This record gives sequence, C-alpha cells and structure tokens, in this order.
Amino acid sequence: MKRSAINRAYSDAVACFAAHHWALPPHPLWDITDFGLGDFERFGLTLVNLAAEPEYCEKLMYARDGQTTPCHSHIKKKEDIICRAGTLMLRLWEGPPGVALDPFCVPVDGRPHKVRPGDPLVLSAGSRVTLAPGVWHLFAPQGGECIIGEVSTANDDVNDNVFLDPAIGRFPGIEEDEPAAVRLLRE
Repeated sequence: MKRSAINRAYSDAVACFAAHHWALPPHPLWDITDFGLGDFERFGLTLVNLAAEPEYCEKLMYARDGQTTPCHSHIKKKEDIICRAGTLMLRLWEGPPGVALDPFCVPVDGRPHKVRPGDPLVLSAGSRVTLAPGVWHLFAPQGGECIIGEVSTANDDVNDNVFLDPAIGRFPGIEEDEPAAVRLLRE
C-alpha cells in the first residue's frame, strides 16, 4: 500500500470523526489496511485502536462508500459491530459461505434477529449486532461513508482472524512514496 494512500485515508478518517464529533484519545494507534489485495478503494478499512486490554478491545473504524471489509471469522473473539454514523451493511453466515445453511439468529440491539445466510443485514446509526466466534461476516458502508465501532473480547489480529480468501494479508506492506502523516501500529 502506498504511503500516500495511507495518508489520505488517515486525513479522511480524521475529518469524518471530527464532523461527527468523535474525539479521539491522545496518541491513538492507527491501523490502515487494504488487506494485502492492492485495491484500497474496494477492500480497505481505517481502524483506530481505542483500548487493547487482555480481557477486551475497543476500536473505531472508518470506511468510505465502496469499501468492503472482506469475509472473515474469528476463532475466539466475540464482538459487537456498531454503526456509529451512516448506514452499515453486513452479510453473515453461521458457517463458511457457500455451504447450504439454514437461517440463524444473531442479537441485534440485544434482541434475537433471524438472518438468512448471506442476505444483507442493514444497521442504521446506533444499532449493533453481536457476533459469536465462528460467525463469518463481511461489512461495507451503504450509501456513503460510515463510522463503525467494535467492542470485543481480546483482539489478536495475527492468530484469530480467518479470511475466506487465503490471498488476504491483514497487514500489507508499505511503499514509501511520501512522508508519513501518521505511523501505523505495526510500524
């Protein structure tokens, strides 16, 4: 990923957070990724790690219209995905996508909600979905940029993320084409 693309993603996220009155803590840990796919406009996400404790984690994320976080699941992590601003579309599967599965329930805003595997689940600002370990999911803004929250059990991006596409790399390499506006957590 080019440093210029990282810098633009950083400034776009800062502007969006400010426009929606989201104050970031001093010296937040930034994580900007194209998932190693080389197409940040289609497969990209900007994350800010707000808390990373042994028992829990909190993140604030920013995605532009047209960006999708690729299909993945977690081995151990249980998470709430929260739409903080905009509209967020998720697709969920109780097992690996492509396997014929029956409808299943996930908590949406704390209440059971039946979903058909792969059908869109749309969250408006303030709504949340709780995902147990092993629930496959992808998400993308719908109709504009989106601020997304995540509150979860302990986070381990290296060992706990399982992507459907084996070509995906959670932390892409960086091509230095201009000075860094921000350093990423893996640097």
